Amino acid sequence: MALTINAVKPVLDHAVINVMGKLDEAAAQYGRLGFKLTERGHHSLGSSNNLAIFGENYLELLGYLPGSETRRADLWTHPPGLTGLVFKSVDPDLVFAALKQRGVPAEEPMSFSRPVSLPGGTQDARFRVVRVGSEEVQNGRTFFCHHDTPELVYRPEWRVHPNGVTDIVEFVIASKAPSRTAALYERMFGVPLLSEVPGGVLFRAGTATIRVLEPSAVAKRYADAALVSENGSDRMVALVFKVPSLEAPRTVFERSGIGYRPYADGIVVSHTDAANVALGFTVP
Repeated sequence: MALTINAVKPVLDHAVINVMGKLDEAAAQYGRLGFKLTERGHHSLGSSNNLAIFGENYLELLGYLPGSETRRADLWTHPPGLTGLVFKSVDPDLVFAALKQRGVPAEEPMSFSRPVSLPGGTQDARFRVVRVGSEEVQNGRTFFCHHDTPELVYRPEWRVHPNGVTDIVEFVIASKAPSRTAALYERMFGVPLLSEVPGGVLFRAGTATIRVLEPSAVAKRYADAALVSENGSDRMVALVFKVPSLEAPRTVFERSGIGYRPYADGIVVSHTDAANVALGFTVP
């Protein structure tokens, strides 16, 4: 049966943390936080990254090496921190057609790759992405990622982390007008999508929940661990990870001297210890 635009549904693929020229520093910090990161990867477009791979989704530390800061310069105009909300693509051409049909500005599918070193030799992980128009998202990007070679990304040996994380289960956007900000996602995926919660709205995206909350609601829910937008614009500010128990992350943090505190559903690390992103850990 041929796919239709109704197949374009929200499922979180990965979250992007913009670390600019501080890849080494960010990778070391996330290593201390208990994430087992992949080797440094280098995109054909000029950016570089380290990944933390989970079950259904993953975390990307994205930046540039010295001398490459002018390549993909549009990415580095965003503030350091959480700047990418990325959904899985069932088919990039279909996604592009669906967004156009639903009146969402989008760029045509773009292809790129990066080499991946494996025991049997180096292979190219290949991707096609469809980006929502940059004017639609403040301080970051929303796009769809199609993995032509998922077996080179979602590898079992990369999915085991000292902190016990098995998936991203929340992605948090702070907005003074949550319904206005979240309306983009209803345009992308159709209605009904959003559910109201105190201080904002949310919607499901596979194993993850996307929360769009007023800054005061973010501060209350995540125990003041998230950063605050200096100019009042929207910011992507927090991630929450699923763990089998809180013992593993607590042990990692205490061994590394990283502070944490209780929050609504578990424990949370301040954005000051995690490249401008508040990190929550919860047992669903």
